[in-house]
Amino acid sequence: MAKTVPFTGAQAAAYAMKQINPEVVAAYPITPQTSIMEEFSQYVADGDVDTEFIRVESEHSAMSATSGASAAGVRAMTATSSAGLALMFEIVGVTSGLRLPVVMNIVNRALSAPINIHCDHNDSMACRDSSWIQIYSENAQEVYENTLLALRLAEKVLLPVMVMQDGFITSHSVENVTLQDDNTVKKFIGNPPERPHLLDIEKPITIGPLQLFDYYFETKRQQADAMEQAYKEYPKLAKELSDITGTNHGFFEKYRLDDAEAAVITLNSTAGTAKAVIDKMREKGKKVGLLKLRLFRPFPYKEIAKALEKIKSIAVLDRSESYGANPPILAEIKNALFDSSSKPSVQSCIFGLGGRDIWEKDIEKVFDDLLAGKINSTTKYIGLR
Repeated sequence: MAKTVPFTGAQAAAYAMKQINPEVVAAYPITPQTSIMEEFSQYVADGDVDTEFIRVESEHSAMSATSGASAAGVRAMTATSSAGLALMFEIVGVTSGLRLPVVMNIVNRALSAPINIHCDHNDSMACRDSSWIQIYSENAQEVYENTLLALRLAEKVLLPVMVMQDGFITSHSVENVTLQDDNTVKKFIGNPPERPHLLDIEKPITIGPLQLFDYYFETKRQQADAMEQAYKEYPKLAKELSDITGTNHGFFEKYRLDDAEAAVITLNSTAGTAKAVIDKMREKGKKVGLLKLRLFRPFPYKEIAKALEKIKSIAVLDRSESYGANPPILAEIKNALFDSSSKPSVQSCIFGLGGRDIWEKDIEKVFDDLLAGKINSTTKYIGLR
């Protein structure tokens, strides 16, 4: 039977890992991710999991150990943030290139320099073309459920998955989280599927061979095909989980969007703030709505274009910068709308870099500008001094 408990986002991630009970978890501390591994290490110490918990000397080693374990045929997980993810980057590409179904929780934090320990999305957005599936979480409830969903998807298509949550905002804030019982989770995730691995001496294989111009191109094409398969499989697995939890796990969430004249598009915790603003503005008769992205890789272009076809104007709220180019979410939204017969006016907004707060009044101002037709071709920086 499901139970509701007060959990932080970090606790929610760790509890999902506990129920998955991976054979190997490799850990290295980095703020604000450390709380996930602290919590999970307690499950290890208490004997609640059978996991081999490996304490390594760096995040590069954490990803290396996790990938090595996965290549040996077992379920393996890790977690990181910011500079830790950046240090992993060599092995991030190795993991996806070897088609290893690793699941990694990312607690989003700004990249240095200057040194900053608070939230923005430049760390995970820097990995968006690394052949990892990316799922973003508005709150602790989604962190918990997305982690379970990530495992199923990873093992289905043999690609690794990142599950994101906002540093401190989600990872350290306490809210009610409904947890499924262990048997329900075990039934959902099932046993790991059979796959070739290093320790199968009856069917020996090579992992990570040298590939030059002879076969490298074909391997990369196979990764592209696997990502396309993930796009097809995600809705099926999402519905299966939604039937259990009663919560939405679609490509994205539409909040009061169907009759909206103006909409904002964002992801992670800011979506919750936007919903509060929308409710207040609706009471004043203003038709505003939200499209909250959940699956960012693979990106559901056709579905998003259809969801936005009746909207007159939209603002895309990015918590990351892409220097010299369109911000990451904006770029994908414009791509989605390129072939659409109905093209809304689009305003680019960047906010919250380094953890700067975005307030309800800021989002209300964005909506008011959209409704008044005050849309610039240049990016607006919300809350910039």
